[in-house]
Amino acid sequence: MGRRETRVRHNAPDGEAGAGTKAAGEGPSGGGPSEGGLPRRTLRAEILIVLALSLGASAVSSLISFVGSVTRPGGLKDQAATLNASHAPGRPWLDLAWQVFGIATALVPVLLVVHLLARELPGGGALRAIGLDRRRPGLDLARGAALAAAVGGSGLLFYLAVRAAGFNLTVVPENLPDVWWKLPVLIASALQNAVLEEVVVVGYLLRRLGQLGWTPAAALAASAVLRGSYHLYQGIGGLVGNMVMGVVFVLCYRRWGRVGPLVAAHALIDIVAFVGYALLAGKVAWLPTA
Repeated sequence: MGRRETRVRHNAPDGEAGAGTKAAGEGPSGGGPSEGGLPRRTLRAEILIVLALSLGASAVSSLISFVGSVTRPGGLKDQAATLNASHAPGRPWLDLAWQVFGIATALVPVLLVVHLLARELPGGGALRAIGLDRRRPGLDLARGAALAAAVGGSGLLFYLAVRAAGFNLTVVPENLPDVWWKLPVLIASALQNAVLEEVVVVGYLLRRLGQLGWTPAAALAASAVLRGSYHLYQGIGGLVGNMVMGVVFVLCYRRWGRVGPLVAAHALIDIVAFVGYALLAGKVAWLPTA
């Protein structure tokens, strides 16, 4: 959940490869052509570049942050990880500019991924291949809402338990000023998180790993570990909880062949977390605050 602002054949059944590709694990080895026809070295380099510009870099940043947290005096639950922070306290218009800038630039890797897939699948095939087109908005939203209810509720209980056990920092979803743009920015931030993470970590990564010949189990593990790793700044609970979420999301993606429901579910989870914290922090005893 959440971006960290401060320290602390189209629609193949499994969603991993386009029409006409072989099953994952049957591709060539070495540096020859991949299942998608592109050189394997090119695909490997492409994956590394995309991740280095997005969530792979966030994973390294999270690891460094976690090391800093566990080596700091005091327990993890006495430290805070803020997700949506103010960048210009006391200067709301400048703060708003920074918020909009951060949300917009965080989506650039998504544009890069769509561009790369579009060269392989022109004519709108890129969005259809990962299931982010507008063919089934109602079904995507319904599935996403059901998934959000299941994952979000259990995720909150897990967070409260691991924080109480001392394995997680106190997650502060927002500390924005009480101005007119606060809730719109929180909602926009949630949508950005959802699109970035689900497109890159599920739609794009699973497709490319399938083209490289990875087995479905190995691709699932890679996606789940990546998702957990860039949440490590929250603590062990953030790592484990998001890895479990990653497994569930990949299984749903393979069943539905669409990333749309995952984007909807992730967005709803984060909107409830961000807006709910803004409305309830300090007003209910069960919600930890910094």
